[in-house]
Amino acid sequence: MKKLASLIVALSFCSSAMASEIITVSRFEMGKDKWAFDREEVMLTCAKGGALYAINPSTLMQYPLNEIAEQQVKSGLAKGEPISVIQIDDPAHPGQKKSLAPFVERTQKLCD
Repeated sequence: MKKLASLIVALSFCSSAMASEIITVSRFEMGKDKWAFDREEVMLTCAKGGALYAINPSTLMQYPLNEIAEQQVKSGLAKGEPISVIQIDDPAHPGQKKSLAPFVERTQKLCD
């Protein structure tokens, strides 16, 4: 099922002959302290132009991780919702969300 979902997402990002690389990361893999989402796993991808997205594997909804991706969603070049929809609060810092930095760093590596 994961492979099928990854294939569908890859095809939706693909505007040329080559698809973007997509990886799946889990709460178990990243560790509870770093995990920033309200689901057990997300897919990460670097799309055209360096746009970084987290993807909900069960709905295939995209969530921008950087300004490039946010602009693509705002301009209609990509479909997505704000990352805050799936981002959890940081219990160590009331009123703040968990840091997305580990996910941005991991996704950025897919652009190289």
